[in-house]
Amino acid sequence: MSIRTIASGASAWRGYEYYTEKKVLSYTQTGEDEYTGEVAGTGPAPYQVKINTAHVRQSKCNCPHADGRRVICKHMVALFFAVFPDEAEQYIEEVEEYEREEEARMEDHYAALQSYVKSLSKKELQEQLFEALAELGERGRRCYR
Repeated sequence: MSIRTIASGASAWRGYEYYTEKKVLSYTQTGEDEYTGEVAGTGPAPYQVKINTAHVRQSKCNCPHADGRRVICKHMVALFFAVFPDEAEQYIEEVEEYEREEEARMEDHYAALQSYVKSLSKKELQEQLFEALAELGERGRRCYR
C-alpha cells in the first residue's frame, strides 16, 4: 500500500493538483523510506510534511486536516508525487481510464433506458411516469406543477 492508495479520493485528487501546480516547494530524502518537504497551502506559511513510504501511517503534516492525526492529506500526496513522478503519471492515467469507463457505462445505461421506454405502451409509460413522480414527491423533490 502506498500513500496514493490509502489517501481518500479527495486528498488524492487535491494532492495531484498541488503537485501539478508546483506547490511542493522543496524536499529531501531523510531516510531509506522517508522524505521531508515543504508544501504551499492556503495559509501564509508552507506546511511541513514528512512521508514514510514503508510505514505510510507514520507520515505527518502540520496542516489542520492531518496535524496530530493518522490520516493522509493532500500535502502528503503532493510530496509523494513530487518524489515519485511515475506514481503521479500512473494516478492520472487511472483517473482518465475510470472516467472513460464511467462515460461508457452511462452511455450504455441511457441506451438501455431509452430502449426500455420505447418498448412501453402508452398506458405502461403513464403508469411508470406516475410511479417515478410519486417516488420523487416522497423524497421531497417535486418536478411537476
